[in-house]
Amino acid sequence: MKLLKVLILASSVLVVGCGGGSSSDAAAGVVPAGNTNTGGNTNTGGNTNTGGAANFTIATNSDSGFSAFNRKVEVFGVPIYAVATVDDQRLLHTANIMAQYLDNDEDGVVDNQQVINEMINSNAFLVMWKSETDLNNFNPPSGFKGQDLGNDETIPSWHTNGHLGPFDASLEEVWHLITSAGYANAYPSVFGESTVSALAVAMDQARGGHFLAIPNPYPPGAWYTYDDVTCDYNCMVTEYFYWSMTSILGAQENRLSDISQEWDLNTRVLVQTTDTPIYNLLTDPQYKLPSTLPDGSYQN
Repeated sequence: MKLLKVLILASSVLVVGCGGGSSSDAAAGVVPAGNTNTGGNTNTGGNTNTGGAANFTIATNSDSGFSAFNRKVEVFGVPIYAVATVDDQRLLHTANIMAQYLDNDEDGVVDNQQVINEMINSNAFLVMWKSETDLNNFNPPSGFKGQDLGNDETIPSWHTNGHLGPFDASLEEVWHLITSAGYANAYPSVFGESTVSALAVAMDQARGGHFLAIPNPYPPGAWYTYDDVTCDYNCMVTEYFYWSMTSILGAQENRLSDISQEWDLNTRVLVQTTDTPIYNLLTDPQYKLPSTLPDGSYQN
């Protein structure tokens, strides 16, 4: 099922095809919890900590430009906003996923300072909604870059049930924000969302050619065949980064039947043996990319 996905640049909203996962301290530090775990959902704001995520505090939100969202959690200075109807547990789960992507060894220090610096410089944010209509009247401040995530597509149980059933889309949408606002800006010639970055060159190989428009059909042998016509070339690069990284981390191992219309290399071994350029790029230690799949249980 395709759900609304937005990347928000400046004060305009660009709808892109970032729905593939649903088909089918150094700078600021993590905000510490100031309260004990109450175990319930408190959606009216105020400081509360629920859902077993002891490293985070849900705070009342009063940030200018984000009045539609009554609560927020900050992860290394990057805010995650939520409307009143978003579950506390899912908000906190998303914060944990973001923390684990950024501090993959969970030592309390971000792994790549350049990336978090770029995210903060870009005023990166994530917004969580319950209904797509929650975004209808949302006009973020100019100079902000964001990503959205739905309450119902955020599924903490996926991480404890053998990675079966409905996929936890927080793994996708949080990663999109980190790559688009972070890695693409920190290393434009490598991870830039453009036609000339090393990431894009690898993508062209994966698609069987350099296509600014989606080919119909893709050439035989292409293993990245994303076909959402609303997704331009830069968006395609973003999606390719997601598919390859999460496959290396093991998120796609049980999902081939759900994702094969877009991506065929659903395991680490397949990426390593078939898409060697992207495997070598994403496992290069100089970029300090994650090596362990987040599961929403960040500890520092």
